[in-house]
Amino acid sequence: MNKKRKDFFDRVYKIVAKIPYGKVATYGDIAEVCGVRSAARTVGWALNGAKETGLPCHRVVNRYGALTGRMHFGDSDIMEDLLRSEGIEFDNEGCVILEKYLWKPQPFRKRKKKNKK
Repeated sequence: MNKKRKDFFDRVYKIVAKIPYGKVATYGDIAEVCGVRSAARTVGWALNGAKETGLPCHRVVNRYGALTGRMHFGDSDIMEDLLRSEGIEFDNEGCVILEKYLWKPQPFRKRKKKNKK
């Protein structure tokens, strides 16, 4: 994996680790905080590779609140069951009610470079 892609994936993992219990984030919001709003699918690829890490990947949904990553959990109901166990509610179309449960990640703070003297 090239360094740029690895750095992006590492930023995705740091953000996903911060999603609070009982909240969800969208692929696009995570991509935007990582610096590339159009990289929502790349966020999904990063999460597909993080299945065994213990990260709360089940808390990442698409921009409509749909569980587009559900097939990567082995059983198509696991993702929904995990979210429901955290008290997250769904609308009639099976989407998370984003108005109530959406968490927006904060941008990364840029590190200040130390002045060499």
